Amino acid sequence: MEMGDIFFWSLLGILFLMELLISFFLKPRKGSEIKEWLDPAFIAVIIAAVLRIFFVQAFRIPSQSMEDTFLVGDQIMVNKCAYGTMLPFKEKKVFCFAKPKRGEVVIFRYPQDVKMMFVKRCIGLPGDTVLIKDKQLFINGRKIIEPYISHKDSKTQKDSGRDNVGPFKVPDGAYFMMGDNRDNSADSRFWGFLPEEYLRGKAWFVYWPLKRLRVIKHYNIEANSNENVSEVTAVPEK
Repeated sequence: MEMGDIFFWSLLGILFLMELLISFFLKPRKGSEIKEWLDPAFIAVIIAAVLRIFFVQAFRIPSQSMEDTFLVGDQIMVNKCAYGTMLPFKEKKVFCFAKPKRGEVVIFRYPQDVKMMFVKRCIGLPGDTVLIKDKQLFINGRKIIEPYISHKDSKTQKDSGRDNVGPFKVPDGAYFMMGDNRDNSADSRFWGFLPEEYLRGKAWFVYWPLKRLRVIKHYNIEANSNENVSEVTAVPEK
């Protein structure tokens, strides 16, 4: 459990104990100042708990891997129920009505250390064949034009796992993730495929700093193998 979760649940527990103590042991009279203060606070925290468990969660961008889509320190709100809702303390997903699409910005647990949360863009779906050749992305043999990416290093590393990777097929129940800052991102090129059970949500909007307040732009990459085209351009979701 992350520090933010520990603080949140600790606060909820303290307010719950205070409510029990005051209501059943001290038994204040109706309309007392303590009761008028505690009841709304307790209800507000309960509502916040429900929202946090099932619907939304804040996330701070810790690295440069998604520049220029996100900057270090950006704080975003995540739609936790986009790919199914996790039951608290169970790590079990329910209400799975949708799966990630190519081009969506996804929040997930890092497979090599599940205590860490990562944010990357979904690039490859189960069954896709992915190839990166001299920094250029190909999916199912289609050259993908990606307007959201950034290359900070103009040089191409011929024998690295950064600029030349694959081809390989994404296995069932897994996804291939990449950062928008392609020259400085620890992503599926280095640690492998993302198992579906580690998905935690879809990035929704940047809420801090206020000057960067905006809804996060996701893209559609339609690179299905039955398309008779050689080049595909990622377009913003409507």
